[in-house]
Amino acid sequence: MSTPPMKHIPRGPVEVALNFCEPLVDGSPPFQYAQEPPPGQPASNYTQPTVHVLLTDIRGRESDYSLDQDAFQCLQDVQSLSDIPYETFLSDDQIKEIYYPAVQRLLLERVIGAQKVVIFHHVVRIDRSDNPVNRRPLLTVHADQTPRAAVANIHRYIRDTEEVESLLRGRYRIINVWKPINGAVESCPLAFASGSSVDPADLVPIELRFPDEISESVGVKYNEKQRWSYWSGMSNDECLLLKCSDSLESVPLFRSLTRRS
Repeated sequence: MSTPPMKHIPRGPVEVALNFCEPLVDGSPPFQYAQEPPPGQPASNYTQPTVHVLLTDIRGRESDYSLDQDAFQCLQDVQSLSDIPYETFLSDDQIKEIYYPAVQRLLLERVIGAQKVVIFHHVVRIDRSDNPVNRRPLLTVHADQTPRAAVANIHRYIRDTEEVESLLRGRYRIINVWKPINGAVESCPLAFASGSSVDPADLVPIELRFPDEISESVGVKYNEKQRWSYWSGMSNDECLLLKCSDSLESVPLFRSLTRRS
């Protein structure tokens, strides 16, 4: 019996091309359609210049990073998530029934200060030509939520008025849990910047237009002070916690991300 060929997993520092945000010179608010734009409308009204940046591989230094310091955190040996079979992620209903509760338990256990977890969205990204564009790897640097969008989501997904008011008086965070679901990552790994290296002046609110609602994401202007990283060969029992928003103003508020090809 022949031995299967070794899979190629990129390791170490690597230079990649990332697409950043360049606001309009006339000061018009930038917008982007999350799906197909209406006839005659552009998909977005701002440019996305490509910049070559160096990604540092954090493999072997996972414990150096935390949500409060860097706006991301590495979790390893997460058996509760790696035991979930790949087929689960092919069904939205199965994801909500099986994966959501496991993620809720994980965040309550591993995020300092977490008392309640509400999951409101998921995307399974597969790099395949027959997959919808908005479910393939994204190649534009961004953060998922502005502070205003975070507050809107609290009102949208928590129905109890008193609970909403209590949350808004305290600390609340939106955290993206990102993990592989079908073996070690060989291509399009996640690239991310430490929140402590991102100047708030480089964050650009972008109106994100859906068919039935308007939200806000965050574009990122390039700055040579940004420190970009990736986690080589992420496996099913590893996941990244990526902080989108945090009401505690003394810690980095955003992490920036893209998926590189």
